[in-house]
Amino acid sequence: MARDRCRRSARGNRLGLVIVGTVLLAAGLAALAAGQGLLGGELAASPLLGDRVNEVLAQQWVPYVAVAVAFVSGFLALRWLMVQGMNDTVGRLFLEHDDAGNVEMSENVARGALEQEVADYPGVRRARARLTESSDSPHLRLALTLEDDADVAGVWKRVRSEAIANLRGALQLERVPAVIRMSMTAPAKNPRRSLA
Repeated sequence: MARDRCRRSARGNRLGLVIVGTVLLAAGLAALAAGQGLLGGELAASPLLGDRVNEVLAQQWVPYVAVAVAFVSGFLALRWLMVQGMNDTVGRLFLEHDDAGNVEMSENVARGALEQEVADYPGVRRARARLTESSDSPHLRLALTLEDDADVAGVWKRVRSEAIANLRGALQLERVPAVIRMSMTAPAKNPRRSLA
């Protein structure tokens, strides 16, 4: 469900950008062609806003139409910005589905337990997790900040064999696709000792 929403959002973004880009490109090319006289010499020599355009702009309904277009454009731009800010984190995880009902777990509970477990590993300074994609088959995104002297391979093995296995067991899933990003903290600088 969330994956479909993200795909629709990405498809809508691409389509909207293609349409806006095409309209702007066509308008720019038309203005360039008119200015260079490719559409006729008299068009290039005429003022930008001719008498006919000035007559239309003098009508009483024009400001109202301009305000309506501005409101619609502003609403669409605001909606587009709000969609960009949405993340793909799932809110609830479905553990069981049957005729009697559903068993659900908050994403915060599963995420918090995983973060706490991994943060307690030696060499891990901070762990941040997100469960994304779908409530039925979530994907894990785990960002670890390790101490500069941490055993990276050891942390990786424990995360894979213990933390992700525990998460799979808690969610009653055979597999949880995961992306794990590890970064190191900067080593502490040794203060210079002054010799007296």
